[in-house]
Amino acid sequence: MTATRTTQMTEMTWTAVCAVDAIPLEGGVAALVDGQAVAVFRTHDGSVHALGNIDPFSQTSVLSRGIVGSRGDAPVVSSPMYKQAFDLRTGRCLDDDSAGVPAYDVAVVDGRVLVGAPREAT
Repeated sequence: MTATRTTQMTEMTWTAVCAVDAIPLEGGVAALVDGQAVAVFRTHDGSVHALGNIDPFSQTSVLSRGIVGSRGDAPVVSSPMYKQAFDLRTGRCLDDDSAGVPAYDVAVVDGRVLVGAPREAT
C-alpha cells in the first residue's frame, strides 16, 4: 500500500497510509512514507504502530508480514525471516541489543492511519 496524500498536523508532515480497518487485528501492512519502506501494525487492542519495514538481519523488506503479539508487556512483531522480535513502541530488537528498526509517529484521524516522522532512537 502506498501513501496517498500528505497532511499538516501540529507542524509535522503526516502521510495518510490507509483506513485503520484495512489493517487486520494482529497484522500489518507495508507503506511507502517519504521514500522509506514502513510497516504499520494493529495490535489485538486496536493500537496502531509503525516501524521501518527492513529486517536488519536479512536486509529484506518483510516486517509487515511478521507475527504480531506480545512479549511480557511489550507489543512486538517477530520477523518472518529469522524470528527476532521487535518492540512495536520503540523498534528495539528484544533478541539482540545491537539491532533495531526506526519507530514512526502514528495517528488515527477520522478512521485513517497517518504516519509521521521517525522518532529518535531510545
